[in-house]
Amino acid sequence: QVQLVESGGGLVQAGDSLRLSCTASGRTIGNTGMAWFRRAPGKSRELVASITWRDGITYYADSVKGRFTISGDNAKNTLYLQMNNLKPDDTANYYCAARVLSVDYNCWGPGTRVTVSS
Repeated sequence: QVQLVESGGGLVQAGDSLRLSCTASGRTIGNTGMAWFRRAPGKSRELVASITWRDGITYYADSVKGRFTISGDNAKNTLYLQMNNLKPDDTANYYCAARVLSVDYNCWGPGTRVTVSS
């Protein structure tokens, strides 16, 4: 069992920056990749960014390219999301997820709220 806990959310103004953190604990062996998802009010869950530990390949949703950066350290079981030039449309609950012995994201954190005011 892997536990994920996010932190770093908050209320900011448009153009500000935030850094989200995610810490994994428990049986993290077999963690092949992690990601940040978000769910805005009234919208479906969206994959924001992901990283594969073996080769460091990253993915970004078009809506965040050039503004968000995913990084982390698998050995330290940590994941980050640096969010710059935040926009009101970035307002959402952000979730950390991991693929542990699975091709799908099967471990999830409780989420952290990001609110961007205009």
